[in-house]
Amino acid sequence: MKIVFLDAKTLGDDADLSIFQQFGVFEAFDTTVMSQRIEHIGDAKIVLTNKVIIDKEVMDACPNLGLICITATGMNNVDLVYAKQKGIVVKNVAGYSTASVAQTTFMLVLELLGHCAYYAQYVASGEWTKSSIYTHIDRPFGEIKGKRWGIIGLGTIGREVAKIATAFGAHVVYYSTSGVNSDSLYERVRLEEMMQTCDVISIHAPLNENTQNLITKEQLNLMKKGAILVNVGRGGIVNEVDLLEVIDVKEIFVGLDVLSVEPMIENHPLLHVKYPERLIITPHVAWASIEARTELIRLVGENIKEFLRQ
Repeated sequence: MKIVFLDAKTLGDDADLSIFQQFGVFEAFDTTVMSQRIEHIGDAKIVLTNKVIIDKEVMDACPNLGLICITATGMNNVDLVYAKQKGIVVKNVAGYSTASVAQTTFMLVLELLGHCAYYAQYVASGEWTKSSIYTHIDRPFGEIKGKRWGIIGLGTIGREVAKIATAFGAHVVYYSTSGVNSDSLYERVRLEEMMQTCDVISIHAPLNENTQNLITKEQLNLMKKGAILVNVGRGGIVNEVDLLEVIDVKEIFVGLDVLSVEPMIENHPLLHVKYPERLIITPHVAWASIEARTELIRLVGENIKEFLRQ
């Protein structure tokens, strides 16, 4: 049996993919562009894909295909309806990155709140050696304790962030993007109230019709001076054009791990904000701790085992 991984590079050069060799002849391609999909899949029975699109054209051209393993939670890169019609099983993985995404959320918040990079650079530049006093606090920083923390999307990751924020001493509230989610542990609020009253707001929602452009100029302008917004959900939830306009005139702090177009377009306007210390952008890494990627690979292996047992 032949197994191919279409975009193995998305799991990192250090990923151990040897687990898949037990199932048959395994071939991993670093990347696969649209024109290479059918060639790379060939007569494979099992295909692993992270972001490579598997559509009707590919399924019709690869009649031996029986299982599509998505090495992620989102399944929008596979035509699920047509796969079902063709009798092709599609499996994703969920829950593998909860701790990683939650940790990245706090990494971004703590940097924006505590300005660690600024102080580390102050020391590295040699400026501290020239100081007439023992300390340097030119960039004021605050604590999470006592802050009002708003969570957009109180799913598995949102709840983990809520638990940690509570342990820090924050008061957690949440906004339900679907309008139906209810959690007795935390106060549910309207989006407008969250934007107006919260010191920290973190986004942990999927991108759908309820969340596309959820945060626009209107919501950003409601934020308190000095408030922090972090998006580790999906690009497109925060309108980047509106963000660019507001962050240059309003003192808010923003951390983005996701953008509407990835990888980031060349010379992106957000690289040229007036106050760069107010913005951190990381390259969609929140999901990707060593532990999370190891668990992801294990779960994909379990999906293959389950398919073969049928």
